[in-house]
Amino acid sequence: MPETVKPEIAAGGRTWLLSGPTSSYALHLTEADELIHLHWGPRIELADAEALAAVPLEGRASFESRLDGREEYPAEGGPRFVRPALSVRTAGRRGTEWTFEAYETEGDELRLRFGDAGLTVVLHYRMRGDVVERWVTLRNDGDEPQELLRADSATWTLPERDGWRLSQLHGRWAAESRLVRAPLTYGEKVIGSRRGHTGHQHLPWVALDTDATEERGEVYGCALGWSGSWRIAVAQLPDARVQITGGAGYDDSGLLRLAAGESFVTPLFAGLWSDGGFGGASRTWHAYQRAHVVPDAERDRPVLFNSWEATFFDISEEQQATLARRAAEIGVELFVVDDGWFGARTSDRAGLGDWRPNPDRFPHGLKPLADQVHALGMQFGIWVEPEMVNPDSELYRAHPDWVQFQTGRKRTEFRNQLMLNLAREDVQEYLWEQLDGLLSSAPVDYVKWDFNRCFTDAGWPDDPYPQRLWVDHVRALYTLLDRLRAAHPGVAFESCSGGGGRIDLGVLSRTDQVWTSDNSDPLDRLDIQHGFTQIHPARVMAAWVTDSPNTQLNGRVSSLRFRFVSAMAGVLGVGGDLSEWSAEELAEARRWVDLYKEIRPVVQHGDLHRLRPPEGGLSAVQYVRGDETVVLAWLQAQRFGEPVPALRLRGLDPTASYECRETGEVHRGGVLLHHGLRTGLRGDLDAAVIRLRRI
Repeated sequence: MPETVKPEIAAGGRTWLLSGPTSSYALHLTEADELIHLHWGPRIELADAEALAAVPLEGRASFESRLDGREEYPAEGGPRFVRPALSVRTAGRRGTEWTFEAYETEGDELRLRFGDAGLTVVLHYRMRGDVVERWVTLRNDGDEPQELLRADSATWTLPERDGWRLSQLHGRWAAESRLVRAPLTYGEKVIGSRRGHTGHQHLPWVALDTDATEERGEVYGCALGWSGSWRIAVAQLPDARVQITGGAGYDDSGLLRLAAGESFVTPLFAGLWSDGGFGGASRTWHAYQRAHVVPDAERDRPVLFNSWEATFFDISEEQQATLARRAAEIGVELFVVDDGWFGARTSDRAGLGDWRPNPDRFPHGLKPLADQVHALGMQFGIWVEPEMVNPDSELYRAHPDWVQFQTGRKRTEFRNQLMLNLAREDVQEYLWEQLDGLLSSAPVDYVKWDFNRCFTDAGWPDDPYPQRLWVDHVRALYTLLDRLRAAHPGVAFESCSGGGGRIDLGVLSRTDQVWTSDNSDPLDRLDIQHGFTQIHPARVMAAWVTDSPNTQLNGRVSSLRFRFVSAMAGVLGVGGDLSEWSAEELAEARRWVDLYKEIRPVVQHGDLHRLRPPEGGLSAVQYVRGDETVVLAWLQAQRFGEPVPALRLRGLDPTASYECRETGEVHRGGVLLHHGLRTGLRGDLDAAVIRLRRI
């Protein structure tokens, strides 16, 4: 990722320009303190931005607004009819009439400060490569409380084009991150989550284009960094202009009430422009996250084994040690004990909240097992779900008021559990003491942090502004993760929420990887991974090899080869019952794990090219890092004896030669793979790994 560049300011201090290697972002403040968007797209010079600023705003008829579709951050009130990014209520009065106070720069960050009746609004901008980061700070500098009904992170304005097309990622549990593209029509398209977490239904990302392909054409993309309820609205206005507004919270019923001296910093909303098609946009997103979002992203993520599908709740120290020995034999580097190790947790009906090892299953705590795992040359990890509690638990019996609930209403249970009110300081301190004590009691290297239900009875009867729990729960989660990482810097964290229910730039800035989906079927995973990589890099995309037939979901039978190559597209894990694998299967698994370790630096840190989407027949992805290239290919079905189609590789030097390690062939110029594919792919649900090196 290139070095960040300081913002440029025109003479007079009312036009600002941020530029990356290939793109620029410009805005202007009129003499009437109207903050106007000027440009977002190909790189321009400051003189170009000044010329755009000199063009006066066109007048409009009385039924329209000359500001709509042009304002950088529309606030509620005045001559505006678009969706407001900011809606404030003070002493019964709504709306904002701000005046500009000052701008300042610090390093690569631009800050624009406005004021209105005691409310200070600071708009933040920063360019990271070709990604523009935006967020807002709202501070109550007056005497009266300020109620934030809506405080979005940014409004993005697109240039005038015909025929915009919207890309989004939709889904449900076990079917997350599925890509869909459709023409954008007049009006608003709203996606989001009202469930208290990011959600399985949508990832907080959108992309817009007019005629882009995978490798060519302009693409605009936006991604929100927030792990609670959220909303992104894409609006095509009556004059065909397009704006994208997004932030925390789903509706406008109220986010927070700011007392005098209090402030709120909105989550990050990042955007990019690319002229390299959807693939170019994805590679920019991936490089940005590896450089500026994901902790320790330069480190390889280890091959893990997770015990869940092998044992479910029926676990013991001896049984886990047996699995650990099998895992070590096939080359696993991280052994993870999943649900069932704590409290009275013999099923999903009890134990959540009591984060102490079950004395019958682990009579001497987790340390003896962790020591055995370390002696086998592996790291040791555990599963937790700290934000939840079972009614059948010591914690709930002692503190039934610590959950979210509405007075006089039934407490809804999902998976026999309730949601702790993490916005409460006593709950935060309890979880800190429990988790810090747990990580201090045994040599734990990794924590899988799960979240297996949505908000339902989101109430807080004793609080004067109970709806704040929607925001404060997430802020407390972030604080707790930050505090644990600081106290235990050697521990890695994975974000899980029944699979892909909490994946966003916010949680990724505090975790090392994410559990992409509870669906580990290798064929289904190709679609899920195709969508996931539109925005997020392979370096964070955990994927497991589980048993066949897939008894957890669809009963599909697939070869160990197909399952491994599917999972090798991200951070490889194994989740099958190794105690039931044959000697031949274990030996084959060892070969695949060894191969993954060879290609891991390229897969986890290289540039990703999606060569063919998983739409039936052949699909493939390519990773390029320096002189090394890796291709993973999957043949879903072969019909009528048709040959496997050739693959034209991308991102390589057309003047260089590349040797294929699988066939020994030397390719000159643009590499077209055919022989290696046709000899490696022989039937339905088959897969191949092909490695090339520049010579």
